[in-house]
Amino acid sequence: MSTTLLDPAAPARQAIRQRRRRPPYLPWLLLSATMVILGVMTGSPVLRLFVMSFQEYERAQLMGQPAEWVGLDNYATVLTDVEGFWTVLARSFALMVVLVAITIMLGMLVAMLMIRVNKGMRLLVSVGLLLAWAMPSLSATTVWGWVFDTQYGVVNNLLTAITGDQWFGRSWLINPWSFFLILTCIVVWGAVPFVAFTLYAGLTQIPGEVMEAAQLDGASAFQRFRLIQLPYVRSIITVLIVLSMIWDLKLFTQVFVLQDIGGNRELTNTIGVYIYQMGMAQGHYGLASAIGVIFVIVMLAISYPYVRRTLREEEL
Repeated sequence: MSTTLLDPAAPARQAIRQRRRRPPYLPWLLLSATMVILGVMTGSPVLRLFVMSFQEYERAQLMGQPAEWVGLDNYATVLTDVEGFWTVLARSFALMVVLVAITIMLGMLVAMLMIRVNKGMRLLVSVGLLLAWAMPSLSATTVWGWVFDTQYGVVNNLLTAITGDQWFGRSWLINPWSFFLILTCIVVWGAVPFVAFTLYAGLTQIPGEVMEAAQLDGASAFQRFRLIQLPYVRSIITVLIVLSMIWDLKLFTQVFVLQDIGGNRELTNTIGVYIYQMGMAQGHYGLASAIGVIFVIVMLAISYPYVRRTLREEEL
């Protein structure tokens, strides 16, 4: 009788041998086209950015003059600029923390709401979230700018009608605090749908028997959320936090448009707009490249927990 029939572990060993016999270059061959495209579209600009960060690259170099190598001078200039770079970076991080906290909390509340409401109301909430999510950032920011317009804004009109005082002519964007309040509303309004849908998908995977058993044992709604639902979607929340940190730290469109409408650029710059103004507006491309390289390093540091968690899940 064949030993394969007598040994129950033989099929598993044969499958392992077959996997080992596959050419080691086959996965790389299948990925080669994607790697080439990523190398050209992403790697080349990053390499060019890195090279320019060590050069004195101004508008004259755009006209054909050779760039002079200055070593680490650009980095030294950026890292010693307390009132410029460090102030903008600290402002960007503070704004990121606020945006991420509000987005995650509101997204969780909306996801919990979608679980509890009936099918018709859930469909209505989903459509509203999709409409907010589908609107481009430029269009959304422009509409919000009209809402807070100095002369014809809806907010000033309502406040005038409610209080009886004259609110027309009040600029909401010139003050940095109200500027960032409006910016927070715009960013959170556009970011909550993705967080809500993702958390809703995770919460719906919790077995109903577990929730019913906890309810029969006398656990309150908050206890069920804290002890069952929250731990179940903790890994999803971690990924959402990391992604939100990356998205909110590199804000550009919303900040730039609001500044054009009426904001004070010097007091409301974030790191994305600061890099643009340093390079495109002022022509200091070498300094802007150095800031960009530093920003890439910061983004990689933020992305590390997400990549590490993903690799761990693949190993499991």
